[in-house]
Amino acid sequence: MSPIVQISLDLTNIDEALETAAMALRAGVDWLEAGTPLILAEGLHGVRALRKAFPGVPIVADLKTMDGGYLEAEMMAKAGATHVVVMARAHEETVKCVVQAGRDFGVKVMGDNMVCPDMVGGARWLEELGCDFIVHHIGYDERRGIAARGEPMPSPLDQLKEVVRAVSIPVQAVGGLSLEQAIACPALGAPLVVLGAPLTIDADQFKTATGDLETSLKLICQAIKKTACA
Repeated sequence: MSPIVQISLDLTNIDEALETAAMALRAGVDWLEAGTPLILAEGLHGVRALRKAFPGVPIVADLKTMDGGYLEAEMMAKAGATHVVVMARAHEETVKCVVQAGRDFGVKVMGDNMVCPDMVGGARWLEELGCDFIVHHIGYDERRGIAARGEPMPSPLDQLKEVVRAVSIPVQAVGGLSLEQAIACPALGAPLVVLGAPLTIDADQFKTATGDLETSLKLICQAIKKTACA
């Protein structure tokens, strides 16, 4: 598949999220993500507002579902989400429920392997249960905590090639990537590129980064879409 650029709206204010989303779409972003902070702050209202403002644009609801999978996916689908996220550390039945809701309500399911003891095996398991995409993810707290101890910070690139080889569905690498690393993801077999903290969002305050973000995003999107997928 051709590279797809997704912006993670890890914001806590819907007005700022709408403004950032509009700017991102002008810059060439393809998908909008209602990030977990936005969902916690605004809930279904935030997803509905994004859908109303941007009809036809794919919206990922980063629910990080761990339980109550069918209802959570149904609610987000009815609010306008086109993609929902379920965690590999959830029970098998929860993943199955999210997948079934996805089929019933026409949304795609993204399976997130964050904190799996076996990241490659977790991705393979999510595909076997029916997920449509894999989110290969090193978490925010994990990265910062390890870095604070002076240890080498883990990266989703550490096992990305192994994850890509293990599954036949599209993969997304998430977690502390530099701009150069994000742009390189399609060439490494991960065509779904997420731009978020700390690339476009202030990682400490969860607000839109300062500077000429639109011009920067436009250049980043152009670079990503010129990258040949592996």
